[in-house]
Amino acid sequence: MIPLLAFAAWSGTGKTTLLKQLIPLLIERGIRPGLIKHTHHDMDVDKPGKDSYELRKAGAAQTMVVSQKRWALMTETPEEPELDLHRLASRMDATTLDLILVEGFKHENVPNILLYREGVSHSFDALEIDNQVIAIASDARIKAQKIPVLDINSPNEIADFISRWLEK
Repeated sequence: MIPLLAFAAWSGTGKTTLLKQLIPLLIERGIRPGLIKHTHHDMDVDKPGKDSYELRKAGAAQTMVVSQKRWALMTETPEEPELDLHRLASRMDATTLDLILVEGFKHENVPNILLYREGVSHSFDALEIDNQVIAIASDARIKAQKIPVLDINSPNEIADFISRWLEK
């Protein structure tokens, strides 16, 4: 199974911004990352009026749209009350990945880096630090027992940490 590493934080902390910076840095270090992003919004990767959209809406349980440069598999899941992160990760091609970065799914039992920005909605004391937290990335001076504290504004430092973590 491909290792999963989640990034957990309150909305507005900068998870997506940090991941956009980390992905190319991990690639520079020879790490092939994949990504699973959870959203609470009703999303659709297809567009109304397109043939694939119309065929999917006609009732296809799975629809794959394919071109020479990429493909996307859309699976309808109305009967699944909760998303299963490990099941979703198992759908990714393990031969092309060294790591799956996860945005969201903060209550899943996977290693995660907790992000904290001073002044973003909650105090540091409100963070849930459990045994899955392998590091905290923050812009504040914080002390955490036995957990490395990284500079959230230094993607290189975080990429180095992830690289070392993967080697273990």
